[in-house]
Amino acid sequence: MRTLAELLEMAKQGDRKRVVVADATEHEVFAAVEDARKQGIVQGILVGDAGKISDTAKSIGVKIEDYEIVDEKVSKKTAAVAVEILKDNKADVLMKGLVSTSDFMRAILDKEKGLLDRSSKKLLSHIAVFEVPRYHKLLLVTDAAINIAPTLEEKVQIISNAVAVAHSLGIETPKVACVGAVEKVNPGKMPATEHAAILSMMNRRGQIKGCIVDGPFGFDNAINKKAAETKKITGVVAGDADIIVCPEIETANVLYKSLQYFANARCSAIVAGTPIPIVLTSRSDPHDTKLASLVLGVLMAQNEH
Repeated sequence: MRTLAELLEMAKQGDRKRVVVADATEHEVFAAVEDARKQGIVQGILVGDAGKISDTAKSIGVKIEDYEIVDEKVSKKTAAVAVEILKDNKADVLMKGLVSTSDFMRAILDKEKGLLDRSSKKLLSHIAVFEVPRYHKLLLVTDAAINIAPTLEEKVQIISNAVAVAHSLGIETPKVACVGAVEKVNPGKMPATEHAAILSMMNRRGQIKGCIVDGPFGFDNAINKKAAETKKITGVVAGDADIIVCPEIETANVLYKSLQYFANARCSAIVAGTPIPIVLTSRSDPHDTKLASLVLGVLMAQNEH
């Protein structure tokens, strides 16, 4: 699979899903939900100030009658209301609107009323799916937004979350590349290389399933066959990665934005690790990123059911 447009076509083959938007007064998010509704893949539940939602609908030419509106005038409370709707099984996908990211995540992680069971040890992580013009298939990158400096144990869960997303895209055995500054293990001085080697061995011994993990890689030899051959790096992942696991958030975030702004890559992104797909986009993300991210959330929901 090479393009995000293929994801939309895949989503059209499944059941329509119900998306609940926390503070749906944001124009671009509302427009993305409307596009997805017209494509036949979602029904929308909009949480927020009913009057402002109606004004937003009029400003972008949307019929408000096509949506269910849940009136909540306080923006910071909209995420909690949306989570409650999800827990009542009245929606399948959660999407962030104008509510702040901190309030949005606080509602999701609330120990009493959030989406995770109180005893759950699951880790949330951010996965981006890129359509890069010069790469021969879709490329997943993790984690550019949530986990700052993940431990080895946390990286196991980050890989598991990314593999679940890859499976929902029809990638049966995704190739996972653990990247860093170098492709050789440097004990003591470069912990990311040690993590990569251990994760690779854990995969070989069946502790990380549903994928092929290898590393450490430099980014070049993870996604370019010639670069891998030049450095005599072998294995099925070398030069052909489906998933890039970054050592920490700084690397992942810089890579994420470099692909968007320098490589002209199109992007969709999701937060995984909860029973419900979470669509978390930035206010600066273009319309097509918001729509593609919602499509990804729908695919995840279809795959879970």
